[in-house]
Amino acid sequence: MKKIASLLLVSVFAGAITLGAYKLFFEEENYKFVTSEQETPFVTTSNMGTSAKGAGINEADFTLAAEKTVNSVVHVKNLTISKGPSSIADFFYGFERQQTPQVGTGSGVIISPDGYIVTNNHVIANSSQLEVTLNNNKSYEAEVIGTDADSDIALLKIDAEEELPYLAFGDSDNTKIGEWVLAVGNPFNLTSTVTAGIVSAKARSLSPRRAQSFIQTDAAVNPGNSGGALVNTNGDLIGINTAITSQTGSYVGYAFAVPSNIAKKVVEDIMEFGNVQKGLLGIRGGDLNPEVATEMGIDDLEGVYIASVEEESGAEEAGLKEGDIIKQVDNIQVSKFSQLTGYLSSKRPGDKVEVTLNRDGKSLVKNVVLKKQLSVVLPATGFTVKNLSKKDRKTFGVSKGVKITNVPESYSRYGLINKVIIELDGEPINNIDDAKERFGQLSRYGRTSFTMINENGEKEHMILQ
Repeated sequence: MKKIASLLLVSVFAGAITLGAYKLFFEEENYKFVTSEQETPFVTTSNMGTSAKGAGINEADFTLAAEKTVNSVVHVKNLTISKGPSSIADFFYGFERQQTPQVGTGSGVIISPDGYIVTNNHVIANSSQLEVTLNNNKSYEAEVIGTDADSDIALLKIDAEEELPYLAFGDSDNTKIGEWVLAVGNPFNLTSTVTAGIVSAKARSLSPRRAQSFIQTDAAVNPGNSGGALVNTNGDLIGINTAITSQTGSYVGYAFAVPSNIAKKVVEDIMEFGNVQKGLLGIRGGDLNPEVATEMGIDDLEGVYIASVEEESGAEEAGLKEGDIIKQVDNIQVSKFSQLTGYLSSKRPGDKVEVTLNRDGKSLVKNVVLKKQLSVVLPATGFTVKNLSKKDRKTFGVSKGVKITNVPESYSRYGLINKVIIELDGEPINNIDDAKERFGQLSRYGRTSFTMINENGEKEHMILQ
């Protein structure tokens, strides 16, 4: 009997090891969002350092930071009411029925005493009604002031009767790997939850197709934490908790936050301009790796190599060239592309940055003036278009329009690349801002047409259905 029991125990243990190995080596990892009287808002920045930097775990005191933070973190409830046809006949005749309301929850951070709140864009997306509940259980209806899908940041406003507790933005560039941090939010609707961890990495990108630069932490973050605060031991806001990577949808040790310097800049842009002002260097490139280094004939494996420089960009005007390797921007060391994009995300058009680069083994310093966004991906079509350069205007014989530089695979057979769009449904397209707005208003099922000019100066028309 003992032998049978021992054999059974060994079998169970072996099976557990096998299952664990399978999940570790064969299951695909998934990245998930962690959802479920002043004229301008008061946005405060703190320049204080972290009191527990370099301290051991027994010396770090989280109580003051936690007490300061929990009263500034709110619970956000998103009520979404979707509408759609209930039958094929309803679809064709335009009849709609109201579907069951859906409720999503997340977190937010009060950043001013008069009720401005920063959260994630995905927390409030498609909302019909937003309700914000404070730590004292008072609830308010919230207004969306502005959003930025690229950074996943949104700004809300509530009208409270009294001044509210708020958090000051810290300097995320000064945050150190290994530094103690707290994540505060409302996971699984467990309000005012505080978890502790360290900064595991900086400038982390989760997608090869998007410019991202997250702070990675091992503080426990779960569904409902989205939009909550990541703070240092002073209680300074250094990040907005945004995503986790997990096979289960729940925390397994990896959480990601939008750095405070990026979130602060997005908020200030929304307040001042109504949208985000992106200051671009004007290069295309990527991380160095052994394959790229071998192809370029260099030994350097740290930095961002420049594959091409865009026409009329700040990079071109400053003399950056294809093959240069960017090593530093201002006082920020650059070893990978996400560090470069993360730092530039806190800058605006017109800002000047000092770029240190390696060219043919020599170190050079160039002062680059950042410019406005040169290209965008158009809604509804997926076309990538850019503003016309002086050369384009001369080549095509037009002063306004946008040039198509890339299209999705489904449009590749139509020969659209390098043609200039000048009209959409008879309305002129002057620049990329025009194009983005007008294409964003297209109905998914509507019939529309746009007019293009090719390099021979001939007009072409295309109908989208």
